[in-house]
Amino acid sequence: MRIIQEPYHLFADPIRYYNAMLDDIETARDYIYIETYRVGNDVVGTRFKDALVKKAKQGLEIKLLIDYWGGSAVNNNFFNDLKAAGGEVRFFEKIQFNTDIFTRGHKRNHRKLMLVDDEIAYIGSSNITEYNLNWRESVLRMKGPVALTFKRVFKQDWKIYNTYVFVKASFLRLLRHADFEVIRDMPSITKQRIMKRFLQLIKKAKKSIHIITPYFLPGFMIRKELMDAAKRGVDVNIIIPMRSDVGLVDILRNKYSGQLHLSGINIRLFQPHNLHAKLFLVDDEVFVLGSPNFDYRSFRYMYEIVLQGTDADILQQVKQHIAGTLESTTVFNYEHWKRRPLISKIFEWLLLPVRHLL
Repeated sequence: MRIIQEPYHLFADPIRYYNAMLDDIETARDYIYIETYRVGNDVVGTRFKDALVKKAKQGLEIKLLIDYWGGSAVNNNFFNDLKAAGGEVRFFEKIQFNTDIFTRGHKRNHRKLMLVDDEIAYIGSSNITEYNLNWRESVLRMKGPVALTFKRVFKQDWKIYNTYVFVKASFLRLLRHADFEVIRDMPSITKQRIMKRFLQLIKKAKKSIHIITPYFLPGFMIRKELMDAAKRGVDVNIIIPMRSDVGLVDILRNKYSGQLHLSGINIRLFQPHNLHAKLFLVDDEVFVLGSPNFDYRSFRYMYEIVLQGTDADILQQVKQHIAGTLESTTVFNYEHWKRRPLISKIFEWLLLPVRHLL
């Protein structure tokens, strides 16, 4: 067991942050709250469940909130021993197979948090599964009073886990702590707080923009602002996987790649495995990290959460993460893009009407 001493630590390697999380669970004294999109019915999911069972038997308060759709690999029976030990498990927004499935049913909780003892908070890109063990992720461990801010978020989500909630100011209120801001989204066509914050930061950028995302399907306004930024001399860099785990998104994103490239935007393709990190850096001065992808679905239909800040320590780690990611990328090949097969172009157009749902 190695307990991390520094107040902030940004992980890219799933094995390392899973071990750090399990170490924090082992040393927890009061409570453990986990909110995640997915828990795997696999080695990693079982390790976490067993660790939580052990702490529940010691009398700690254990709360586990999993999205119903994302958590389809597990069910209540998987957690029988945790519940028998006193732990609580809730599945967020159970899907009803009726006329509501196409309105409410696809609006999912994509937030990813782990909170321990009012002292430690994890926020980032990763679920609790073994299938992403060779992916590159972005998970920030924070130690200090900022954990209480995320506790407020979790308590609210825990309360509304199976209740239809109209968009309310209290569920989207900006939360501030020291040099940090916690920005939340819930399903809304008009609010889209995180997307609007990205737009603000892009417009203010003077030197550089770095975006790391597994799924890059931004709407017109973000594409326009990114291209405008490149035209005014900002070094705009978009880092995406060569092949993500969602092939349809990869096909559709190609429709916009040529236009973005010609506007002066640098597109880099991560080669080794899937790139699932979600990072945004402006002028090497402001970072944003958390759960959302850079696509329609995250901005419009998901419960998402990000941390924005200017802390020098975290900024340095974000820059190191980006530099390390770039080492394993190749430059977008425009000539190759122009020669892509006709069938690919046809699928790009066929997928365009459903781009909001991918």
